[in-house]
Amino acid sequence: MDQAESSDTSNLNSKRSSSARRETTALRGFSFAAYSTQALLVSYIPLYFMDRGFSEHQIGIIYATGPFISIFANVLLGWASDKFQTIKKLLTLLLFGQLAMLALLFPVEHFAVICLVMTAFYFFQTPINPLSDSLVLLSSQYTGTPYALIRIFGSLGFASSAYAFGLLLKAVGSEWTLPIGLATITITIILSFFIRDYRTSSRKIEFSGFFQLMRKPQVVIFFFVLLLVSISHRMYEGFLAITLRQLGASDSLIGLAWLMSAVSEIPILFLLGKYGHRFKELPLLAIASIMYAVRMWMLGELDDPRWVIATQLMHSITFGIYFSTALRYISQLIPDEFRSSGQAVYAVVWTGLAGFISGTAGGYIFEQFGRSSFFHTASALAILAAIGFLAQYYYTRNSTV
Repeated sequence: MDQAESSDTSNLNSKRSSSARRETTALRGFSFAAYSTQALLVSYIPLYFMDRGFSEHQIGIIYATGPFISIFANVLLGWASDKFQTIKKLLTLLLFGQLAMLALLFPVEHFAVICLVMTAFYFFQTPINPLSDSLVLLSSQYTGTPYALIRIFGSLGFASSAYAFGLLLKAVGSEWTLPIGLATITITIILSFFIRDYRTSSRKIEFSGFFQLMRKPQVVIFFFVLLLVSISHRMYEGFLAITLRQLGASDSLIGLAWLMSAVSEIPILFLLGKYGHRFKELPLLAIASIMYAVRMWMLGELDDPRWVIATQLMHSITFGIYFSTALRYISQLIPDEFRSSGQAVYAVVWTGLAGFISGTAGGYIFEQFGRSSFFHTASALAILAAIGFLAQYYYTRNSTV
């Protein structure tokens, strides 16, 4: 009897292990595909509109309308995920919405209509990452695979796609940007059917507790400081391709720049997944912010696109540290039952507010005062963020002593 029970237990553990491996593979495939679309949006959509004759300020406005609507989209989808205890179904719904909106761009020529369609597109696109992050964080309790070791495949998808799309668009022309986007979204939809849904808890969620949590000074200050460095990052992200194009870089060279940044973050994500818990989050965020300041300053001073591309290697110690460490700190601030809503607030800051400010104000600075002033402003914001993170760290440490 003991042998039979031992055999049954062994078979059960084997099935669980096999199921965990399949789920990890599915999540990695989904992350790879989703970030391939992200690579296209970040790297080549600005160039697509630039080749259609729009100015830097107009491109900044197009870039900002999406993040603006994402403020509402992330809050709504985060609330819906926690309310109805599903992430997978919402991800699939959002992907179909992306597909429809991108298809609508084909016949559109008027700037105002393009802004409207892109606003609708970003409504469906911007909640993808925070919801996916929530799903991966929840899945780690079942699969035993840390978040960073799945998120790495998103970086691989971004890196390989950014370079491959650059080579492809150089050969066939920027008019193929939208068809490529339709293809990557379709692949992501197919892969979404293979991932599992995960739930935080079966008990009723009282959102009054979440709103009380979000009014705490520690939480408010953290998200405000996070906004400063997020604006700096979004200024770089939204205008790097335009900067490189103005410096004479080809689409393939621009793709190489995004490839280098995405590849550089992979070892950092791996190391943080293994050893990140040994370090305090706020000092790490301060270090990332200081490196953002140095990186932005260099982008304002360099005139050779090859040196600009070399600075992309700093992505590992700016974004690589910042993104995963911020998620880890938020998971401590926000209880599990509000995980998706907490991720939504992070996305509002990271994508919505930062994207809107960097696109509108940043686009104006870039066009009126030039590239150097634009990136020096981003550098100053990152310095302020570093000071804010360190101040919060010392205040929190002294208050607990």
